[in-house]
Amino acid sequence: MRQRNVKNKEEIITSSKYFVNNPENYIGKWNTYFQNNNPIYIEIGMGKGQFIIENAKRYPSINFIGIEKYDSILALALKKINIELPNLVMIRLDAFNIDSIFKEEIDTIYLNFSDPWPKKRHAKRRLTSPEFLKKYDLIFKNKNHIVMKTDNKDLFSYSIKTLNNHGYYINNITFDLEKEKDSLNIMTEYEEKFTKLNNPIYKIDVIKGKK
Repeated sequence: MRQRNVKNKEEIITSSKYFVNNPENYIGKWNTYFQNNNPIYIEIGMGKGQFIIENAKRYPSINFIGIEKYDSILALALKKINIELPNLVMIRLDAFNIDSIFKEEIDTIYLNFSDPWPKKRHAKRRLTSPEFLKKYDLIFKNKNHIVMKTDNKDLFSYSIKTLNNHGYYINNITFDLEKEKDSLNIMTEYEEKFTKLNNPIYKIDVIKGKK
């Protein structure tokens, strides 16, 4: 989907105290950035930031890092932060380079409405492909924990298979999140849109023990 250009996006990004311009400097030591040993949760492809910002507000004892590849979307997310959130930062990063930024320090990865890359020749780009799952092995701390939401049935089916093949077991799964009426669920912008259209939202929560 084509994203509209945001005026002064670079200024918005670089002037925000919630943006980390040199994340590679903290690989293996993000606890020193936050100055605590609280768990670290990341959202890969955070979009306009609603999900991760609301999580940071609700759970102050967890550190949250939002990851976004595109400048205009990152700028929109940063502009949404309207209260002090010392447990939240955002970085600009292509997900393929995730293991150059983190090392054995992440507790949970959120994958919300990721690009499904429907063509078979693009399967390696899916964030639940075996290539990405191997990268995640390098950044998790004590155990692997992935929570995924999508409206794409094919991507969901594909992800169940790849996660299972990679040693994950299902902690929780739903094929229509809206029917669950989960009061703790925090919606993304896409999720709100698709829910209003009565599209089913698929969710899976999986865990893999560290070897």
